[in-house]
Formats: sequence, structure tokens, C-alpha cells
Amino acid sequence: MGIVPDVFMISIVVNAHCREGKVDCAERFVEKMEGMGFEVNVVVYNALVGGYACKGDVGEAERVLSLMSKKGVERNVVTWTLLMKSYCRQGRVDEAERLLRKMEEGEGNFVDDRVYGLLVDGYCQVGKMDDAVRIRDEMASVGLRVNVFVCNALVNGYCKQGGIGRAEEVFRGMLDWNVRPDCYSYNTLLDGYCREGRMKEALMLCEEMLREGIDPSVVTYNTVLKGLVDVGSYGDALSLWRSMVERDVVPNEVSCCTLLDCFFKMGDSDGAIMFWKEILGRGFTNSTVAFNTMIGGLCKMGKVVEAKVVFDRMNELGCSPDEITYRALSAGYCKTGSVVEAFRIKDMMERQTISPSIEMYNSLIYGLFKSRKSSDVADLLVELRRRGLSPNTVTYGTLIYGWCNEGKLDKAFNLYFEMIERGFSPNFVICSKIVSSLYKNDRINEATVILDKMVDFDLLTVHKCTDKSVKNDFTSLEAQRIADSLDKIAICNSLPNNIVYNIAIYGLGKSGKIDEAGTVLSILLSRGFIPDNFTYGALIHACSAAGDVDGAFKLRNEMLERGLIPNITTYNAIINGLCKLGNMERAQRLFRKLPQKGLAPNAVTYNILISGYCRIGNLNEASNLREKMIEEGIS
Repeated sequence: MGIVPDVFMISIVVNAHCREGKVDCAERFVEKMEGMGFEVNVVVYNALVGGYACKGDVGEAERVLSLMSKKGVERNVVTWTLLMKSYCRQGRVDEAERLLRKMEEGEGNFVDDRVYGLLVDGYCQVGKMDDAVRIRDEMASVGLRVNVFVCNALVNGYCKQGGIGRAEEVFRGMLDWNVRPDCYSYNTLLDGYCREGRMKEALMLCEEMLREGIDPSVVTYNTVLKGLVDVGSYGDALSLWRSMVERDVVPNEVSCCTLLDCFFKMGDSDGAIMFWKEILGRGFTNSTVAFNTMIGGLCKMGKVVEAKVVFDRMNELGCSPDEITYRALSAGYCKTGSVVEAFRIKDMMERQTISPSIEMYNSLIYGLFKSRKSSDVADLLVELRRRGLSPNTVTYGTLIYGWCNEGKLDKAFNLYFEMIERGFSPNFVICSKIVSSLYKNDRINEATVILDKMVDFDLLTVHKCTDKSVKNDFTSLEAQRIADSLDKIAICNSLPNNIVYNIAIYGLGKSGKIDEAGTVLSILLSRGFIPDNFTYGALIHACSAAGDVDGAFKLRNEMLERGLIPNITTYNAIINGLCKLGNMERAQRLFRKLPQKGLAPNAVTYNILISGYCRIGNLNEASNLREKMIEEGIS
């Protein structure tokens, strides 16, 4: 058209490319313009530096600076500020500060509040709060105004470090700097409260926000909504959603996914499915996050068939599944024991050129053990290593669990030692599984010497065994090595949890030391320990095995008084105790009462009674129970 572009037009095009993240295209355009003889000034080159800074590519930003020097383009305060921004994005805040000092020394470089603010925020992002405060104070001392950006950065930094008290001080002290908190200030402090589960303070801050005439944004609602869901206040979360809609605040993807997650955590799959239809109606048909939340939630509830329907719908709507989608669906199939389907999902994912993560392999290992296909585990481990993946703590934990369940404790021990050699610290769950498996295999001394390192009382004395007695047992050398290893890892500095205490009680019961188990329980109760079904189940089983059925019933009654409902395993233990005593009439009466207690007899229940009748020679009753078992469809 005969219109000659000027430097302003060129800078607009360069900025457009950079804002789309296509900095290489912007640079090629600059080279083309220069090749055509057009003038390119510092504004254009600053746009390139800024583009690389936004991508966090310091190397390329520095290269453009060198290019400016070669072409004789004088750099200004904006150039250096953009480079500082790039350093801060990479966490290289010390280098950013050195650049600030260089700017201060240079002539004609006026360092303004935005430059200082950038450095304050940089230190906050890497958690160096003392340095952030130092820069803020320096900023004030040179006569620059501390602005809302600086205050918000400090509030955010303290909240991320868990220093909510310091964050409150900065927030309340903003008026001392003549700074009025804005919506971002409130949202940042709200996020800090919600991260710590302090929802009362969060809701009070929301009320203050309204009194100050600041309208809550969708981010405000999202923050509080997630906080309520995280602390289990599901009813309040639903009320907040309704309030949000009534105030004409339009929910976004985060809002919808948070509420969907709320329904799943409530165990309300019907509510989740109804809300899912609303999400699609709101136009989030191309949201991978929304589909992942729905598929993951259904899989966690064991509704893999429904999850697969959602997955198929996802493909129909043109929304591309990602690694998280495939992983969630595969894990769902593994959880239900459908490991063949899980591998089919993995194959489908690989056809989309998405490589499985170590998390997916962990689920597949679990699925193989659950479906009794442990012989395939070795091949899967070879495959994951061939892909360049390394087992993590979860991998080792899953393998140890699997081999313990199959009674192959030698393999579990070898994996435990391999785990330590690779620098991983076994946690309470892994150690507890090894101990409980040893107890189940009647390797009492070995289990006890390991567990003694995990509890905060002298368990060896209670069991009346010593380190020496265990060491003298050749078969216990590996168990002693595990016990010794616990002295070197962080587990000994951690407080034991209920699982560990329950295993200690179970171990005492398993070794026939019921009085000692009761003593330990009394000690734990005085410390605030809350017994659960496993605690009472272990004691009831021990009493029944020892022939103390009255003691078992007494524990059952104590259990009911605490609001705990005995399960079929507990009643199986009592029925077994009655059968061992030959009291078949009482065992039969308890068996008939099970439906009234909301429990259905299982194969173990029938086998106990059948064995009991066979033992006293009543084959007719044993045969009748076998027929009834077949009628009930119990194999």
C-alpha cells in the first residue's frame, strides 16, 4: 500500500509475538526488518529481553543483551529490570540483586519502586524472607514508596513458608505504609489461613473484605471453597457455592473441579454425576482438568465402569486425555483387580506417544499383586528401568507389601535393604507391614525386636525377650539387620501412629500374652490413644484363641460402648472361640443373630462352624451348613 513501517509499528509486532510466547519468531522478524534497512531501537530489544524473561530463559535474555552491545543499542533501566525479572523467575535472586547494585552505580539509571518490588517478590518466592524485608526497608530508606505489590509479595511469602502470624503483621501493617489492601491482599492471606485449615479466621476475613467495600472475586471463592473441602466442611462448601452463584460470581474451571471433588469426598457419587452434567452445560467440555477430576473421583469410589464411560465421552468431545487421565483410569482398574484392563489403558496411552510415569507403574505393580499375577512383576520392573525410570519409595512399599501378603518375606527383606542402599528411608507403613507379616507367620521374636524400635515404650521387656535372644536365632539375622537400620533413619525420631500401636497389641495377643496386651492398651489410653476396630479385633481374637470367650464378649461390649461396630471378622473370632470350647449351641445362636447385626456370614464363618461340628462328630449339621453355604452363593 506504500505505507512504510516505522519503529513503533515494528515494536508492536515484536510485542505481539512475545506475548504469545513465540520469542524466536519475534527475533526473526527483527532480523528481517533490520535486513530491510529499518531502524530498531532499545524498545524493540527490550521486548525481546522481556519475552525471554517471561519464559525464564536467562541464557537467551543475556544473549540479546550482548547483541544490543554489538549493534550499539544503549541499554536502559527497563532492559536491566527485565533481566532481573528473568533471574528472579529462575530463583537466581542473588544475581538479580547484584544487577540492582550495578544499576544503582550506573549513570542515568533511576531505580524505581518497581525494580525494588521485583527483588522483594523474588526473595519471597524462594523463601528468603529476611532478605525480602531488608530490600523493602532499603527501598523506604531511599525515599521510595512501599506499594501494595511489595506488601502483597511479603504476605504471600510468609504464607507459603507457614508463617501466617508474620503474614498477618504485614497485612495489618499496610496502613502504616499508607497502603490500602486490595482484593489480591485479602486473597493471599485467605489462602494462608486455608492452607492451615483455619477456616474460622478465613471466613471472618471474608466478612471484613465485604465491610471494606472490596468485592470477592472468583479466586476468593475458590480459595475458601477448597479450604472448606480440605477440612471436611462439605455442607459449608455447598452453601458457599450457592452464595457464589447468587452473587453473580461466575464459577470457573477451578470452582467446578473443587465442588466436584467435594461430592466425591462426601461419597455422593449421584451428586457428583448430577453436577458433572452441570459442568458440561457450563461449557467446560474441553477441560482436561475437569474430566480428570471426574474420572479420578469415580475410580477412587470403585466405579471404574462409570469412569470409562466419562473417558469415552471425553474423546467424543475432542478433549485430549493426558498422562493423569490414563493414570487415574489404570489405577482404578488395578484397585478393582482388573489388571488386564489396566494394561490395555497403558497400551492406549503409549499409542498416543505418552510415556507411563513411575506412578502408573506403581499402580500396575499393585494390580498384579491384587490379581494374583505376581510372576509378572519382575518383567514390569525390567520395563520401567528400560524406560529410564527409577523405583521410588512408593514402588518399594508396594513391592514389600505384595511379597509380604504372599508370604515371601525373604523377597520383602531384600527389597527393604535395596531401598536403604538407594538412599530411601522406609516409613512407618512399610516397617509396620513387615512386622505384622512376621507376627502372622508366628515369627514373634523377630517381629518384636523390630517393633521395639518403632514404639515409645520397652516392648522387649513386655514380651520377656531380649536383643540377645533374637540375635542367637540364626533365622533372625535379617530381622536384626532391619532393627539396626531403624537407628540410622528418621523413623526413630518420629512419633508412632495408631497402626504401629495396634500391631504391638496384635503381636502380644498373637504370642498369647493377653494380660500384657491389656496393660499396653491401658498405657496407651492414658496417653490419648483412641482404639479402633483393629485394636479390639486383635484382642478379641487373642482371647478367643486362648479359650477366654467371656473375655472376648466383654471386649465386644466395651467396643460397642465406644461407638465402634464389630465387623464379621470380629464375630468370626468369637464364634471360633466358642467352637474350640465345644459350645456349638452358643456359636450357632450367635451365627443366627448376625443378620440382625447387619452382617452377612462369609466363607470363613461357615468353615469355622463346619469344622466345629465335624470335631464333635455332628456331620448332619456340618452338611446342612455346607448346603446353606452353597444356597447363599458362597464358594
